[in-house]
Amino acid sequence: MENYRAIPPGYMTAGTVAKKMGVTVRTLQHYDREGLLSPSALSEGGRRLYTDKDIIKLHQILSLKDLGFSLNDIRDKLIPLDTPADVAQVLSEQAALIRQKVAELTESLARIEALKTEVLEMQSVDFKKYADILVNLKMKNSFYWLIKHFDSDTLDHIRSRFNKESGVAFLQNFLRLQDGAIRFQDAGIQPESPEGQRFAKDYWALIMEFTGGDAAMLPKLMQMGQSESLNQEWTQKQAKANAFIEPALGAYFEACGINPFEEGSK
Repeated sequence: MENYRAIPPGYMTAGTVAKKMGVTVRTLQHYDREGLLSPSALSEGGRRLYTDKDIIKLHQILSLKDLGFSLNDIRDKLIPLDTPADVAQVLSEQAALIRQKVAELTESLARIEALKTEVLEMQSVDFKKYADILVNLKMKNSFYWLIKHFDSDTLDHIRSRFNKESGVAFLQNFLRLQDGAIRFQDAGIQPESPEGQRFAKDYWALIMEFTGGDAAMLPKLMQMGQSESLNQEWTQKQAKANAFIEPALGAYFEACGINPFEEGSK
């Protein structure tokens, strides 16, 4: 009762304000330390006392926080402003930041949904593959789904040989050659022709770049390429490209005396 009598008329304790505004006493103490909302008075016992005017100011702070402003922004950018134009400018800047966050969150949501699909199609839990899929989704590699078809040894090999930049460059080169094979096939260019053999040389160099000359990887890659679980669109496109690639490579190997399944073949 003595504490209650010590509170002057028109004032409220931090506990009363906190309950009224749906915050904690600790939050009010923090706002005081940050210079955002100091109590209008102290009781004889040192308790923070607030008025209706303080509640209005607290309501303003909480409203601005709901708009995504930090306490520093509210204290340093908004409170000192004098004109509507100045306030509108700060609000415009905040709106731009929120739009950027929305775009980032939208991309994150899309990556989560894509990863969820891949996880459900995999036979076991593999967080290393999950991480690789997420990295490729972030790189906007539309072939991220291929990762689930690689075995662990092949993925370890890829991680050791390629970083983000070289991985993107390799994929672009692969897609360029794949499209080139389809164009040659459609145009009726013979795999044994000089143009076909230049293509075969470039394609074999790409394979060597990927495998590092490790012939043991070739059967794995061939087996994966023939998997019935691959994306149908990918399978159809690859089959069309292989109709040119396989005879072109065969002629190239014969002309160069290359056995692709010998260790270190160049």
